[in-house]
Amino acid sequence: MIERDRFKSVGVFPGSPKWEASIEREQLLYKREDEIRTEFFRDYNRILHCKAYRRLKHKTQVFFATKNDHICTRMEHVSHVASVSETIAGYLGLNTDLTRAISLGHDLGHAPFGHKGEVILKSLAKKHLDQTFWHEQNSLWFVDKLETLNDQNGRKQPLALTYGVRDGIISHCGEVNENAIKPRTDAINLYKIKKPNEFSPYTWEGCVVKISDKISYLGRDIEDAITLKILKRNQLRELKQIVEKVSNHSIKEINNTVLMHDFIINLLEKSSPDDGIRFSDDYLELINSVKGFNYKYIYNHPRLIYFHAYAELILTSIFNLLADLYTKEQTEEEVIKFMEFYPILGASFLDWMQNYMQPDFGQKVLYATDNQAVYNISSYSDYIKSVIHYISSMTDNFAINIFNEVTKF
Repeated sequence: MIERDRFKSVGVFPGSPKWEASIEREQLLYKREDEIRTEFFRDYNRILHCKAYRRLKHKTQVFFATKNDHICTRMEHVSHVASVSETIAGYLGLNTDLTRAISLGHDLGHAPFGHKGEVILKSLAKKHLDQTFWHEQNSLWFVDKLETLNDQNGRKQPLALTYGVRDGIISHCGEVNENAIKPRTDAINLYKIKKPNEFSPYTWEGCVVKISDKISYLGRDIEDAITLKILKRNQLRELKQIVEKVSNHSIKEINNTVLMHDFIINLLEKSSPDDGIRFSDDYLELINSVKGFNYKYIYNHPRLIYFHAYAELILTSIFNLLADLYTKEQTEEEVIKFMEFYPILGASFLDWMQNYMQPDFGQKVLYATDNQAVYNISSYSDYIKSVIHYISSMTDNFAINIFNEVTKF
């Protein structure tokens, strides 16, 4: 029997050493007199209700904009991560409200077209800004600067999430190649994190979400590949041999449920506050072997070459069109003219500008919004950054619709 609650003393709960820092918010958030939710459950609800979360249903993992209703979307993925992390955290005695909120928000800033979209935007950021782009940092930017919710008076307010959730979002990246994951000691400025996996999460709950992210996607990507007939029978036999080499029972079928269950049980058996959140050596080898299998036979499959080229054409075309409109303070006028030819793209980007750019075009009164403008229209680099962030907010379907609009006469 696996010992329960052995992380209870190190979880983020009232009175624990990391409690006050973890529930701190950068902006004040209104409170109701009859509020019954915890701070982290409020964050979970705020993420659940924001527009960036809704868009996850049309952002895919590996196979872009598929017509098959049963291929994994990012909305399904974050739900899987929430389920896995809550199972692990609940059994270990950690704060499940915190893991649930981090899980739901961890991919809000992911680009359209999966990781290929991220590679494309990273290339554009490097070329035009000499900066990088990574979805974990972009997710933090979205929840801090861009996403809003209406308050009790109908005004749009920032999400104003807690530090513990924000930290878990930006710290969820990194492959699980190390022997164990342990939290860092200090509550650092999260915008000082300059690259993925530079720091461990601040909380044990964040560590659980980080490893749950990896547990969740490997098997699900395999299921999708089977559904779309990407994998051949001999490749599936190879995968069964990889899994059965470590698993203590014969597996008739490889699916996400089988893989997640075995990984979760092994992690619960081997993890402790002294040793960290970890797998046994053979299961660590297994997770990396399954990942290697996926890269070899799924992520680098020849059929995806055409998907990748299509995605690059779409995103770079949209970027170039919007970048060419820049004329400093006259850019808004150029976008309005642009709408005559490309009404959907023009109207959407004009709305983006009016919500997030300085100087104020009168949008604060018009939109009843209290979020800060975060891009200065007089700065070319700010404008280009806003274009990249705008594109990153798109769903696969919206990006394709925009591309269809700009390629038709």
